[in-house]
Amino acid sequence: MITLDKLSKVFETPGGGTVIAADQVSMEVPEGEICVLLGPSGCGKTTTLKMINGLIPKTNGKIHVAGRDTDELNPVELRRSIGYVIQQIGLFPNMTIQDNICVVPDLLGWDKNKSRKRAAELLELVNLDPGIFLNRYPKELSGGQQQRVGVIRALAADPPVLLMDEPFGAIDPINRAVIQDEFLKMQKEIRKTIAFVSHDIDEAIKMADKIAIFRDGKLEQYSSPDDLLARPANDFIASFLGSDRTLKRLSLLSVSDVMLGDQIRVTAQDDVSRARDMMREAGHKNIVMVGPQGRARGFVHLNDIADVQGRVEEHYQALPTVVNVHDDLRTAVSRMFRHDTTWLACVDDDGFFKGFITQRAISHALGATYRDAATVAAK
Repeated sequence: MITLDKLSKVFETPGGGTVIAADQVSMEVPEGEICVLLGPSGCGKTTTLKMINGLIPKTNGKIHVAGRDTDELNPVELRRSIGYVIQQIGLFPNMTIQDNICVVPDLLGWDKNKSRKRAAELLELVNLDPGIFLNRYPKELSGGQQQRVGVIRALAADPPVLLMDEPFGAIDPINRAVIQDEFLKMQKEIRKTIAFVSHDIDEAIKMADKIAIFRDGKLEQYSSPDDLLARPANDFIASFLGSDRTLKRLSLLSVSDVMLGDQIRVTAQDDVSRARDMMREAGHKNIVMVGPQGRARGFVHLNDIADVQGRVEEHYQALPTVVNVHDDLRTAVSRMFRHDTTWLACVDDDGFFKGFITQRAISHALGATYRDAATVAAK
């Protein structure tokens, strides 16, 4: 959807010299994906973003958006066909939220009923009640609410491409996390192609399908977050990502990715001998006890029933905590440490037991990428 081919930008300095802000940048952003442009200040990421919609004219190279060469398009029409979100939000203070959202549709000559209906639909998409917010003014909204309006205003004319320049940077960490989550939910529905400038590595890892890291105007590496963290292309990228990049990968994998099967389970009415046999056969020291419908109710430790008789319900313990199959491994590890355990029962949204996860399985999953990379290098 977005193709940059040897894109360059050279600025002239007051003294007659030149500064290369973007140097032969080539990359492709597939349709429906989020690409985050990342790097230190002055690396060229914002310049590259603004060349896509012509806010900064390029010096050399080619830009294609939705298969069209931007050199052949009217700059004003190009900008109206691409959504644009900035950190400062930029809502017009003298216009209602409804009119702010409808700025571009109105410029494009949309039917007024159609554009106002679109505004209401978009507000609902970011959990803002149209009945409450449509006729308010920006000053009557919190910073986080204004930022949501800024995002959906860029989507009002249903553009195929959305450019975002540090859109959540000015929001406090709690609200930023909430808005990021809402944006990702919205992206699952609208599937826009998004180029997104950020200075926050954790934000990039959370939001991106692909990350482009820049240094001194050059594109140093362009790959998926997991590949970037596992295989940085050079020492600069490894240093920029930080020494804890292996831990950062925890947020990229879900519990379901490393969860072990749910076939090892018992019920309250089972004999403890059955629980013992199942644990010994599987090489486990714990087994989950489920209720009549299959919900996780507790667990039994092998040492507690080594020399006893009776039913499981007479010897089980309460689960200290559980983890949802949709949670990421960062959440799972955090709960393990908080509750001083090396394993967790995994449940779905309704509490049904789906399996279990262990520290060892997590370590194995994180190490798999490095082992694969070593195998490729050896060949």
